[in-house]
Amino acid sequence: MATSGLVPRGETIAGLRVTKVVDGDTIHVDVAGEDVTVRLIAIDTPETVKPGSPVACFGPESSQFAQDRLADQQVTLEFDEAQDREDRYGRTLAYVWIEGAGGLSLFNLEAVEGGYAEELQYGPRPGAWQAELRAAEERAVAAGLGRWGTCPDEPAS
Repeated sequence: MATSGLVPRGETIAGLRVTKVVDGDTIHVDVAGEDVTVRLIAIDTPETVKPGSPVACFGPESSQFAQDRLADQQVTLEFDEAQDREDRYGRTLAYVWIEGAGGLSLFNLEAVEGGYAEELQYGPRPGAWQAELRAAEERAVAAGLGRWGTCPDEPAS
């Protein structure tokens, strides 16, 4: 993965445990004993749990990828000064870095690289990782990876 060797560019909170994976772009973490819902910024995955919406093409695979990579993992949340801290639903907006023996790995970028997510700009200003995420998406589309090979004409949500 191209995420090795990268380091956060914004303010972080490290040493958090993922307590639940909701879907491909939403998780819960324990922050000092408080359950915090985190919406991964700058990416969007096909829907699987949105009320009133059908399960989208490649949604289950995206959710399973997040489950496999993030469930019960220790992570660092990175905030982006170009983005709000919370969305309209009260979810914390952050990049999620998996803490491992080899260092940090940016999950948001991993998901886009594998075709499990697409890059999505939140708000009027580009995020800190937009260039890397867009380049990763271009590579995934060109290679027909993940959702791009299975359902290339469908939006993530």
